[in-house]
Amino acid sequence: MRTRLTLILLLTVNGALFAQKDRLNYFLSLAKTSSPLLYDLRNQIASGRYDSLLIRAAYKPQVSGSSTNSFSPVIGGWGYDAVLTNKANFNALLGVNKQLLNTNVVNAQFQTISLQNQSLDNTARITEQDITRAVSAQYITAYGDQLQLKFINEIKTLLSGEEVILKELTRKNVYKQVDYLTFLVTLQQQDLLLKQQEIQYRYDYAGLAYLCGINDTARTELKAPDLPTLPIPDTYHSMFFKQFELDSLKLRNSRTLVDMSYKPKINLYANAGYMSSFILDPYKNFGTSFGISAVIPIYDGKQKNLQYNKIAIAERTRQNNRAFFSNQYNQQLNQLQQQLGATEALIENIRGQLKYTQSLIEVNGKLLEVGEARVTDYILALNNYIQVKNLITQNLITRLQIINQLNYWNR
Repeated sequence: MRTRLTLILLLTVNGALFAQKDRLNYFLSLAKTSSPLLYDLRNQIASGRYDSLLIRAAYKPQVSGSSTNSFSPVIGGWGYDAVLTNKANFNALLGVNKQLLNTNVVNAQFQTISLQNQSLDNTARITEQDITRAVSAQYITAYGDQLQLKFINEIKTLLSGEEVILKELTRKNVYKQVDYLTFLVTLQQQDLLLKQQEIQYRYDYAGLAYLCGINDTARTELKAPDLPTLPIPDTYHSMFFKQFELDSLKLRNSRTLVDMSYKPKINLYANAGYMSSFILDPYKNFGTSFGISAVIPIYDGKQKNLQYNKIAIAERTRQNNRAFFSNQYNQQLNQLQQQLGATEALIENIRGQLKYTQSLIEVNGKLLEVGEARVTDYILALNNYIQVKNLITQNLITRLQIINQLNYWNR
């Protein structure tokens, strides 16, 4: 009983997984999972969390051991001056160094790390959007190929049925041999188109698998992509403008770091151990020392002002880039929305025309079967139907591609 339940569960899970393989979300999930760029960005974000710990560790007491030993022999009066060298020196010390904590400096350093991590996180989000747009575009292309393949196959099936009837009517001299041959050429053309479309579909499906890092070459029938038109956030909440905000904060923080670098730096130090020249009572040369050191900037050739000037130039560049991007951002959204509206209106018009061409081919098909229609009229009606059907398919795919482009800006 347990084995049967396990088998049923496995079949259910496998069936659910297989059912997902024909949907856009399945390919998007695989692409994001296998992306080396996203993997690298996530690792950089994880690594950045240790930077703040490193800063905290740097302000803790730093303990180190050191030992310096030398011997300068004097032989026959020849050698280094013993006054300078003491002939022999030996020391083994344990030192402790502690930089006094400057809260403003530490906060500025923490702010640097925080902004770096936020920038990496925003880059990762934009990269996800890039992957979503690229995979969705390729999925839509492959889905369009599939629609065309189905339609051509339907036309071929229709013509194959009509060919059997027309052949019989030609034998009965209802139609001329030339009419039958004309019809047969049209059927053969559809067969060639079917093979060509199959090649195109395989190529675009393989491109989709390549983008997602899929090695399996087996194809599934793709479901229609569910791409609702998502709302576009306002400029101040868009992740595409977030980077400009982060860059501004980075420049402000850079200025703060410049200011902090000109503050006095104070260190406490201490050591303990053994230091001796072995000249007088070496067994008493155990000891300790401690003190305080300070570095106070006085003049550096006006480097501070030069760094301020560099930061100011970077800020002007940031503002110019933001203004240019904002203009392109709004212009592109307006163009896409206009294209979407025009395409949807055109699709409605084509659908109205499709009804007439479909009715015309059905009427001509019935008349052809009873020998009351000319083959050329049927083929003409068929070509009109094919053109209209292809036109509506192309515009449906165009509509999906436009929505995909619009949805790229929705975060």
